[in-house]
Amino acid sequence: MHHHKLFSDKSELYKTARPTYPPELYKCLSSLAPSNKLAWDCACGSGQAAIGLAKLFGSVYATDISAEPIKAAKVHPNIHYQVGPAEQCDLANESCDLVCVAQALHWLNLDDFWPEVLRVLKPKGIFSAWGYNWPVLDGDLAQIFNELILGPIETCWAPQNKLLWNHFKDIDFPFSAIQVSKPTMEAVWDLNEFFNFIHTFSAVRRCIDGMGGEFMERAYRKAKEVWKIPQEKRVIAFDFVLYVGCKKGW
Repeated sequence: MHHHKLFSDKSELYKTARPTYPPELYKCLSSLAPSNKLAWDCACGSGQAAIGLAKLFGSVYATDISAEPIKAAKVHPNIHYQVGPAEQCDLANESCDLVCVAQALHWLNLDDFWPEVLRVLKPKGIFSAWGYNWPVLDGDLAQIFNELILGPIETCWAPQNKLLWNHFKDIDFPFSAIQVSKPTMEAVWDLNEFFNFIHTFSAVRRCIDGMGGEFMERAYRKAKEVWKIPQEKRVIAFDFVLYVGCKKGW
């Protein structure tokens, strides 16, 4: 299965089950950009980042290689959705104040993507990529997650995921890095919402396709014992990954 199909055929689940990004992130990026006229959200999926950007930028160009996530995306007057690869877009040279990739940089062909980003960024334009790794858990819940979920799916991850796990340290960014305060990323979920999120993992999808979903059922039963009241909401933090850079030479 091609990686984008891992998400496109469950677009509604991905849209509702994934955590939202911190509003402070968008405020930071808008304050760094040369203006707030145009932002390009690459590999936008169902438009979660695009919606956040649209509150601060006059226009958001949001692209994804798959039509299915875009069909599920929230409509906003400031957002123009377009089906197409991140490595090629219709934007004019030096037209973008901000180019960003949320939770998807590791899936892109960076050798082709970087020239396109540099082409469309304005002088002093900003590039940002962000994402998140595992939820930060403790005690018995952490043990269940590590042993009954991460254990069975360990061999089902694509090699590209390591780029995110390593906080983008293995990526050669062609920008001047900007040090910013990394915002806290949290979700407030009950047990079912937490497991809906886990079901969106690409490796979970591959593992279920290959060996069935019994491992997820067992993990849910064990987690329910620890959670005690499944409808009870819990605050779950994430290992947030963030890179911000400015177009070089300006």
